[in-house]
Amino acid sequence: MAEKLIILLCLYSIVASFAIIITVYDKNAARKRKRRIPENFLLLTAFCGGALPMLITMKAINHKTQHNKFMLGLPGIILIHVLGVIALMYIKYV
Repeated sequence: MAEKLIILLCLYSIVASFAIIITVYDKNAARKRKRRIPENFLLLTAFCGGALPMLITMKAINHKTQHNKFMLGLPGIILIHVLGVIALMYIKYV
């Protein structure tokens, strides 16, 4: 059980780091008017586990904070993740 938790935390750390990197990259690309990361890819990364770090990063660097797709979508994805974890815990102990 502990090994699975460690693996899950490592995977989450990788996805979270990737989400932060692409968010910062997209902000810098926007400033320099270079090729941007598609919004759908950012949202896919958020759905794969990077929603919380991406939301924190976006607010910290003031990136896409005027886009409802992100400012409402990311908290929605976080809520789905939390409910999913609660459901998995409930199913395991029932």
